[in-house]
Amino acid sequence: MTALAILDLGYGNTRSIALAFERLGASTVLTADADMATAADRLVMPGVGAARSAMEAMRRTGLDRVVADRTRPTLGICLGMQLMFERSEEDGGSPLLSLLPGSVTALASSPGAPVPNMGWCALKGVAPGIGLSDGDQLYFAHSFVCADGAATVARARHGDCSFPAALRDGPRWGAQFHPERSSAAGARFLAAFLRS
Repeated sequence: MTALAILDLGYGNTRSIALAFERLGASTVLTADADMATAADRLVMPGVGAARSAMEAMRRTGLDRVVADRTRPTLGICLGMQLMFERSEEDGGSPLLSLLPGSVTALASSPGAPVPNMGWCALKGVAPGIGLSDGDQLYFAHSFVCADGAATVARARHGDCSFPAALRDGPRWGAQFHPERSSAAGARFLAAFLRS
C-alpha cells in the first residue's frame, strides 16, 4: 500500500507537492493508475491546469470513480479542490466530480485586485484542525473560486471578493491556495492532512 499518491493528470505542480510532503517525512508516488490510487492511504489531486482537460484525463483513466468512491483522506489543491464541485464555468462550462454542491465561478476583479489572483492573502474564519490560524498568509494563484458552503473551513479575500480558501468534508480536504509554496503555514496544513 502506498502512503501518499499524487495523481498524474498530465498537468500541474506535482514535483513541488511531492517535495513538500517528503520534507514532512511522507513517502510519495506519482501515478495515473486507478488501482494504485485506490490503494493509497492518502491521495492528492494537484493544482495548476484547466478543469475540462483535468476531467477528461480523470475519466479516461478511471480516476474520477476512484476519487468519488474514496473514504480515506483525499486532498485537492487549487484546481484539485475545484474539481470536487458540480460544475465549472471555465472554458464555457464543464461538469466536475459532484462531490460537493455548487459551482466554480470566475473570480471578480476590482480596483487594485486584478485577475488572476497571484500572491499572498491572509486567512480568516479558520476552523480548528487544519493546522492554520486566522491571519496566516498563504500563496494563491487562481482565476476561479469555489462555492461557499458547509465544507468551507477558511476564507480569504481578493479585492471585494471573499472566497473559500480551504475546505474539509469528512475525509476530503481542499486548498485553493498552494501549500507547497506557502512556507511554514503551508507545511502546517499539509502536516495536519497527513495526521488525518
